[in-house]
Amino acid sequence: MTRTIVASATREIIIGFDQPFCVIGERINPTGRKKLAAEMIVGNFDTVIKDALEQVAAGATMLDVNAGVTSVNPNETEPGLLVQTLEIVQGLVDVPLSIDSSVTAAIEAALKVAKGRPLVNSVTGEEEKLEAILPLVKKYDVPVVAISNDETGISMDPDVRFAVAKKIVERAMDYGIKPHDIVVDPLVMPIGALGDAGRQVFALLHRLRNELKVNTTCGLSNISFGLPHRHGINAGFIPMVIGAGMTSAIMNPCRPQEMEAVRAANVLNGTDPNCGNWIMTYRDHKPAEAGSAAPAAASPAGSGGGRRGGRAARAGAGARSE
Repeated sequence: MTRTIVASATREIIIGFDQPFCVIGERINPTGRKKLAAEMIVGNFDTVIKDALEQVAAGATMLDVNAGVTSVNPNETEPGLLVQTLEIVQGLVDVPLSIDSSVTAAIEAALKVAKGRPLVNSVTGEEEKLEAILPLVKKYDVPVVAISNDETGISMDPDVRFAVAKKIVERAMDYGIKPHDIVVDPLVMPIGALGDAGRQVFALLHRLRNELKVNTTCGLSNISFGLPHRHGINAGFIPMVIGAGMTSAIMNPCRPQEMEAVRAANVLNGTDPNCGNWIMTYRDHKPAEAGSAAPAAASPAGSGGGRRGGRAARAGAGARSE
């Protein structure tokens, strides 16, 4: 059984088909968040601290950390800011972190100070990226997200996206990196623009699990981009994509409707033994009145083992909301 191990200084998490779904909190990311970007540029990390604590309290298994505040000279500005942000976050919470950047120098700088075993987010099938990122993954012995696009961009043909994923896995093995340390992002397309986007990703996940035997992730909210009431679509997508074989997602854990779907999927998928986490989280749950939002659960989701920033630029994903 494929198991990807990530860790903080004090806590180890397993991403795997037989583990609870891994929720990677997306909020520490200035892309599409002008206020957060402006704060980070001047060294104000109040929102970063707030988002880190709130996401873990809401049930995040991991946190994605991105410091891509500007497209101007990112090779000069991003490494130091990413290191500063990473050190603040790992001093606040004990969950593993995902280092999210399209700047190779920033990834390496962050890997030098990261505690435990973080996830690198990400590498693509582009030759330049493979040659820059895979040696770092090997050197620091960390897992990496493999995004299924290359020099030709994002293909609308799922067979091509699978071929790119296979190429990345094979190239990683040339560096001595095992497939269990490759977490493939098959690229979720917006269902409002591409009517078979859901069926595409479900089919891709079956192939990635059965043929490449790798764990998977995605930018979950991409599926609903451009549609009204996005969280309803996201919540419906979650159990379906988990049932198809996805083992993690970069998402907003502070949305109760979506986290409820994750926890329910864990129960139904058999990765919440004896419904223990569901019972602990919802035993005092009081249904919301008609027309009102459901209250946030107080207890965190269970974890295994016990982009969006540069990612959006690399994969052409839809914008996130503030």
